[in-house]
Amino acid sequence: MTATGLAPLPARFARLVKIEHTVFALPFAYVGAFLAVNGTPSGHDLLWITLAMVGARSLAMALNRLIDAGIDARNPRTAGRELPSGQLSIPQVALFCAASLALFLVAVWQLNPLVHWLWPIPVVGFVVYPYLKRFTWLCHLWLGAVDGLAPVGAWVAITGKLPWQAWTLGAAVALWIAGFDFLYALFDEEIDRREGLHSIVTRFGVGGAFHGARLSHAATVACLVAVGLGLPVSALYWLGVAAVAALLAYEHSLVRPGDLRRLDTAFFTMNGVISVAFAVFVALDAAT
Repeated sequence: MTATGLAPLPARFARLVKIEHTVFALPFAYVGAFLAVNGTPSGHDLLWITLAMVGARSLAMALNRLIDAGIDARNPRTAGRELPSGQLSIPQVALFCAASLALFLVAVWQLNPLVHWLWPIPVVGFVVYPYLKRFTWLCHLWLGAVDGLAPVGAWVAITGKLPWQAWTLGAAVALWIAGFDFLYALFDEEIDRREGLHSIVTRFGVGGAFHGARLSHAATVACLVAVGLGLPVSALYWLGVAAVAALLAYEHSLVRPGDLRRLDTAFFTMNGVISVAFAVFVALDAAT
């Protein structure tokens, strides 16, 4: 900490965007890259896909924090975040957004020419998402769809093509993200109702959130199975799918209606393990 009691500026920005949560989406971008070429992508492609993901995710998180600063300030769970607590200013975060967008665009322009035209799609998704909770509980599915663009984007960034397998892989990620966001909404049920915000919990109750998460995660596994059936994968891929299914089942065993004590573990730890484990199996499959 500095003499003023604040962490160094880079650390504050890292906390703003929860840099550790990159482990959720980035491994699936690599999965898309490996499956797209049915082997190991070039170092050039992996480098620029990584930088594009870092820029895109940083932009998405910073925009979310910027747009939701007022709501976060009224929520005890989020009032300590960097903007509501004054650790970062609005101009600082706006500048960070501009820098993140610049990094994203520079990276995109190093990849397949088709993505030079497609880059506005995720950016529009980032801007729209924070506002959706003001209008509809479908915000969770929108978040999933935006994150599901990670493997789709990596696929098209390398090959310039978007076969049905790429879209199905994106759907798997979208359903996975939406499913655990259904559970994450349990943290803010009272605040969301007070603020007039929409979520699966305020619309369908706690039971609805759990039911929706289970259905979404079952569909995630089904999509991964469909991808495997449509590609020349080995047993290692199928072991990865089995690992995802088992880990999702374990994740759901950690929480139940009326007992959310282990929700943080289910949400953060287990989902990080799931994405990394599946990416490892896919990379090993590609190397064989």
